[in-house]
Amino acid sequence: MTFFLFLLYLAAGAGVGYGVLTYTEAGLPVAAGAGAMTAAFLGIFHIVSAAASASRRAVERLESVEKTVTDVSRTVKVLEARTDVVEQTVKQELTERRDALVSEMKQLEDTIEKLAQVMTKRIAETSGTVNITPKEDAILRDVRDALRDGRVDLHLQPIVSLPQRRVSFYEGFTRLRRADGSLILPADFLDAARRSGLISTIDNFTLFRSVQIVRRLAERDRRVGVFCNIASASLEDPSLFPLVLEFMTENRDLSGSVILELRADRFEARSPVMRANMEKLTALGFRFSIDHAPGLAFDLPRLQSACVRFVKMNGSQLIEQLRDPQGERPASNINRRIEGNEVSAVMSRYGITLIAEKIEDEASVLEILEYEIPYGQGHVFGAPRPIKASLMEDTAPPKALIDRLSNLG
Repeated sequence: MTFFLFLLYLAAGAGVGYGVLTYTEAGLPVAAGAGAMTAAFLGIFHIVSAAASASRRAVERLESVEKTVTDVSRTVKVLEARTDVVEQTVKQELTERRDALVSEMKQLEDTIEKLAQVMTKRIAETSGTVNITPKEDAILRDVRDALRDGRVDLHLQPIVSLPQRRVSFYEGFTRLRRADGSLILPADFLDAARRSGLISTIDNFTLFRSVQIVRRLAERDRRVGVFCNIASASLEDPSLFPLVLEFMTENRDLSGSVILELRADRFEARSPVMRANMEKLTALGFRFSIDHAPGLAFDLPRLQSACVRFVKMNGSQLIEQLRDPQGERPASNINRRIEGNEVSAVMSRYGITLIAEKIEDEASVLEILEYEIPYGQGHVFGAPRPIKASLMEDTAPPKALIDRLSNLG
């Protein structure tokens, strides 16, 4: 573009020179000089104008850069001020949380210390004369050693919603380990442990760990409940239950996620003391489940009043009774005999959920779905698995508890 402008300036100079030569008496040298001066003047004017325009643009750009720098500087100052405020807020919140955690752990340690004293006494009492076989006595010694050394693990088995098969709950199972790492199978020690009075100690280990697991899950915002077995002995023992109640009171914020589970036969035979203590836990917001139900002939209003919100029954037995037109049916305010496919809906009217447990194959799943059973549990949905090593360490029984149990004679 500039090149063409300069050609235009030369043409204008030539035109001026030609005019001077034609219309004046000046000679050729004068005409040529006039044309050259005109072209040179126009060229110089163009250069000066371009330089002025460039200078003006440079000034404008410089002013724009200065304005941008000023704005950035102002923004940085605002961000620094906000960062200081956030930092102070975070420090304050961390301090408050640390203080709250220290207070909570102190209360927990006090409760565990009291609980450990009672549990130590219970385990010591089992060392006396009990009507058990030599084989059972050897197994119970392994159980006592595992409790004393804190070799108590928690395995979780999923309970899934049907038909989606989404994990909605877990059930906690106690697994005891010998010193060599081998498992002490529940089938080998449970009966003897009940007769010797050790079962409440084992269940309290499970209860403690389950509550801690639920708290870890809550920190991750996973709204999944855990079924935790609680021994009837723990609910009837006048020296042990107050400590259990204190521990559960301190963790009442988890009442919506911890479901306390009792055997159906223990629930049916509960004493006035056990009934009263269950009501105390209910007042804290905790719910109950009964498992190993032998049949469907249970009283729904009675279960509802006892805050039983879940009933577990062996899947094959459940299907067998639902399929039988003359099979057992739960007692309710319905005056007619209810059909098998109505049982789950009738129970839900009383706020009670039916869970089919021990489901081992897909054929059983299909049969359960026919009767609209809302939840299932069994190896077909997932076997009990140990909690992660990190959670195992975080939820290990407190040192105060282990130290107390280590002092057994």
